[in-house]
Amino acid sequence: MQEFEHTPAPDHKRYIRKVTLPSGKTIEVIAFELLQPPERELHLCPECGCDLVYPLTWEQADRSRWEVSLRCPNCEWTVTDTFEEESIQRFDETLDRGTESLLDDLRHLTRANMEGDVERFAEALAAGHVLPEDF
Repeated sequence: MQEFEHTPAPDHKRYIRKVTLPSGKTIEVIAFELLQPPERELHLCPECGCDLVYPLTWEQADRSRWEVSLRCPNCEWTVTDTFEEESIQRFDETLDRGTESLLDDLRHLTRANMEGDVERFAEALAAGHVLPEDF
C-alpha cells in the first residue's frame, strides 16, 4: 500500500476516514477542511490598529448573535455587522476592563486635584488672602 504524507496548511484541519471498497479493499481518505478564520477582536480597528474601538449601538440579532455598530475614534472607521456571542462576550469584558481603568484614572486625578486645591487654600489662609467675610 502506498502512503502519502499530507500536512494541512495552517488554516486547514485534516480528517482521515477509512473507506471499504466493493472489492473488500480498505483505503484511507484524507480530507482537508478550511477552518474558520479566527474572529477578530472587536476593540481593535482593522484599518489603523487602534485598540479603542467602541460600540455605538448593539442589539441581539438572534439567540447567539448580535448586530453591533462600531467606531474607531482614531481614524473614524465605522461598521455595522453581526457578531457571534463569544466575540461579544470578549468585547464586553474588554469594555469593562477599559471602564475600570478610566474610573481608576478619574479617582487618581480627582484626588490629585483636591490635594492641589487644599494646598492652595492653606497657602491663601496662611498669607491672609482669605478673610472671614469671604464666607
